[in-house]
Amino acid sequence: MRNVVLLSIVIFALTACNNQKNNSSENAEEQTVTEQTTVGGDKDEHGCLTSAGETWSQLKQSCIQIFNVGQRLSPIETKDGEAVISAFVLFNDDKSEVELFLPNTKSNTILKTTDKNSYESGEYKFDVDESTLYINNEKKYKAE
Repeated sequence: MRNVVLLSIVIFALTACNNQKNNSSENAEEQTVTEQTTVGGDKDEHGCLTSAGETWSQLKQSCIQIFNVGQRLSPIETKDGEAVISAFVLFNDDKSEVELFLPNTKSNTILKTTDKNSYESGEYKFDVDESTLYINNEKKYKAE
């Protein structure tokens, strides 16, 4: 008789512990679902998902991930221990204009073709043959 009572208590205890685990895992699943819906919802004024790396392109008139569609230009001068932040250029469909995406700037610059291998606007010049961006006539960025 003692064995039956002891066995019943053990089974009850294991069942109670198992139910508590299931409830906590259900709560964790609910919390994960809630977190997933709130993460990454930040959009800029154009509706681009900034947390997904999207930015607005004037040339394409849409949200793009510049690191997937643009040409990466690495800085020519770098300092040891500092992060290397690239610039990007994006050509329009007929290659008559280039959109310039510079680090630490809020707006992009459109460069217009001056000949078949060069684009310019103000202080910026992009040389296609060299894959080099000049700022104030100094080489600043180059494709690798």
